[in-house]
Amino acid sequence: MGSHRRLAPSGSDRGVTVAVGLLSVAAAVLGAVPATAAPHDDRRAEVDRLHTEAERATEAYNKADARTDALREEIGTAQDAIARQQERINTMREALGSLAGAQYRSGGIDPSLALLLSADPDDYLDRASVLDRITTHQAGELRELQDALRDLAQDRAEAGRKLTELEKGQKAVAAHKRTVERKLAEARELLASLPDEERAAYDRGSRSGRTDLTGSGGSAAASGRAAAAVAAARSALGKPYVWGSNGPGGFDCSGLTQWSYAQAGVGLPRTSQAQSGAGRQVSLADARPGDLVAYRDDASHIGMYVGNGQVIHAPYPGAPVRYDPVGMMPVSSVTRV
Repeated sequence: MGSHRRLAPSGSDRGVTVAVGLLSVAAAVLGAVPATAAPHDDRRAEVDRLHTEAERATEAYNKADARTDALREEIGTAQDAIARQQERINTMREALGSLAGAQYRSGGIDPSLALLLSADPDDYLDRASVLDRITTHQAGELRELQDALRDLAQDRAEAGRKLTELEKGQKAVAAHKRTVERKLAEARELLASLPDEERAAYDRGSRSGRTDLTGSGGSAAASGRAAAAVAAARSALGKPYVWGSNGPGGFDCSGLTQWSYAQAGVGLPRTSQAQSGAGRQVSLADARPGDLVAYRDDASHIGMYVGNGQVIHAPYPGAPVRYDPVGMMPVSSVTRV
């Protein structure tokens, strides 16, 4: 009866045995790690996404708000014009009323004059046969009153249309405001859910902000007004991001650039999209201090180039006005005001 003995492992067999052992140990170690211990990159990326969406909603809010402000001004101007026109019409009616009184005393009011002074005088000229007792000058006054009444009706209709548009715009502003507030609340909640060290790393790493640069470096502003705008933007360093605000206590991105150029005597539109088209387009390689740098395909963020490869901008809620690298996000355009 033959005996069986265990063969010694060859070199390759020993390697397989060791590998299997290592895999077993690794599996045991990995199995000991809780399933919930995932990196926080996803949450940080979600915060960035929410900030971006809030910024786009802020631009929509600013656009709607600027339109409602313009409509309020237009309506006020129209109402003033309507009041002046009404005074003029009242004066003309009084004069024609005197004419009617004189005609009545001399033998009866002319039918055409009675028609004009009635509630609906628009068709009185079609009845020219009744004008034979009115002088040419008086007929001209009647025509002038008719034209004034027609203009007044048109002005009132236009003012009514603008009031309707204003009401719709106010509702749009309120809707955009709610969207911004919701996005920012979600971003704050996500940031608060990060461990302290992760939250601090996010604050340090987001767009690599600096506030300690002192010179433009390497290039001069394209004009005196651009230099004045850069100086104004520098004076805002450290001011808080306040969405929907154009200073001086706080700013959103387009609010900062608008305010800075206003200090230089230059009026810019309210939104970053409109600002990106408010001057001459230049290449990023030719950027000079004072140029406006718009970001993302939709130009939903904007900053001011200050030289040395840096921009000043209002980044997002919780981050103050500061310097950041010009390439912090995809650049869509560079505009020289």
